[in-house]
Amino acid sequence: MLVLLTDRADRSIGLSQLLEQIAPCRVVVPGSRPVELGVPALGLVADLDLMQPASVLSLRSYVAALGGSKTPLICLMRTMSERSMAQARSLGAGLCLPGGTPVRTVAQAVLAHLRPASTVEAVVAQGANQAGSVITGLLDVARTGGPVDAAAVDEGLAPVLTAVEVGGLERWLTKVRSYDDATYQHCLLVTGLTATFAIDLGFSERDRQHLVRAALVHDVGKARIPLAVLNKPGRLDPDEFAVMRTHAALGHQILVEAGGFDTTTLEVVRHHHEALDGSGYPDGLSGGQISDPVRLTTICDIYAALVESRPYRAPMPSADAIDILLGMKDKLDMPLVRAFARSVSGT
Repeated sequence: MLVLLTDRADRSIGLSQLLEQIAPCRVVVPGSRPVELGVPALGLVADLDLMQPASVLSLRSYVAALGGSKTPLICLMRTMSERSMAQARSLGAGLCLPGGTPVRTVAQAVLAHLRPASTVEAVVAQGANQAGSVITGLLDVARTGGPVDAAAVDEGLAPVLTAVEVGGLERWLTKVRSYDDATYQHCLLVTGLTATFAIDLGFSERDRQHLVRAALVHDVGKARIPLAVLNKPGRLDPDEFAVMRTHAALGHQILVEAGGFDTTTLEVVRHHHEALDGSGYPDGLSGGQISDPVRLTTICDIYAALVESRPYRAPMPSADAIDILLGMKDKLDMPLVRAFARSVSGT
């Protein structure tokens, strides 16, 4: 039996229906007396404002009635502030999710939290495989000149966000590094990093999806780069590098011609190699000309290139990759770099 303690009637029905797929679910409201379940509670899901004393008191009484620390507690937070998180932990929360997390994602996170690690690995693998299928289809269509379908790309957004919310960044990186194709691996790395960063920054669900969509397709232009250049195992010579640099503008052109892609995605695809000092490409943008979503994705893109597996070199340790980012003071947004460093270190 699961218990859902909630003060949000608008979400309780949809969430309880999904939790029912895990185990029978009893919905209760703050102020009610703890229910007699007749069976041990599998878990307690609290969808409450923990800044309200009455909510805290009610949750504390349910935690005690259901066996205290023996019963897993999952909290849906109205704010991820330090004070609110400390309150949740003091009550014994083992998992805290933003209150705006889609109910489907909440249910999957609860399942992963209550079941063995193998379940978490399965969620991550499913997310990576679904996103990978989107990338494969996208690159294949772009390579042959066929029409790119924006709706098909959107099918990969929720699986990525679910995978990193449930399994965390490390599991995502480990799974993605098992793929051999360099472009495929890189796109999935950037996508997982972007999703993790957006979640840690507290972005809304809509903004997370915009950023993940942009990350999924950011290198679509590489579909038009000759394979001899794209898959060269060593350093590119100047002529080859000039060809490779065309991928950003090519990708932008592919998506503009396809239609259906939002402004954020188009900006990220075209400008993810721009730099604040104007030394980037293809348009030599600088400073305020570079939008925040582009700045964020660029950091994820560079980090991914440093830590990914290649046949001719081992992945760079995360700390070394962060040091390189921190050394790019004229090119990258340093407050964002420092926030990214905290995100990938899990703090």
